[in-house]
Formats: sequence, structure tokens, C-alpha cells
Amino acid sequence: MKLVYFSWVKDRIGMAEEEVDLPENVKTVADLLAWLPGRGTNYADALADPAIIRVAVDQEYAQGDRDVRGASEIALFPPVTGG
Repeated sequence: MKLVYFSWVKDRIGMAEEEVDLPENVKTVADLLAWLPGRGTNYADALADPAIIRVAVDQEYAQGDRDVRGASEIALFPPVTGG
């Protein structure tokens, strides 16, 4: 599965995208956001407050209970601001 990172999430993790094999216990967006910080300090720093991270599964915004199994792409965004 491809994980894509945007804006300061990308900067803190240190890459724009990566291919990963999710462990069996990662079934939802919430599971993914709980698992990623354990991959290293850079992930922990980027995802220290998972409540503010926006997630899109196969280019559709998703809530924490969205199933990620079988997805081809998951994108992680910081909060969107604008004016």
C-alpha cells in the first residue's frame, strides 16, 4: 500500500511517500494512526496529535473507523487552513 504525506507531515516524516505492508492488526484509519508513530521518532513527531491529521483513503476523506484493508493509497494531511 502506498502512504502519501503532505505539507509539514511530509517534512517531519522526511519523505513524500512510501510503500508499506500493514500488519494484520491495522484494519482502520485509527489503527493506522496508532501504528505509524511506533515506526520511529520522525513518525511520532509528525503524528503526535492524531486528532488533527486528516486522512484520505483512495482519494476520499475518511474517518477513524474507515477500513483500510485493500486500499491502494492512503494520504495523510495536516489541518487545512485558508482564507
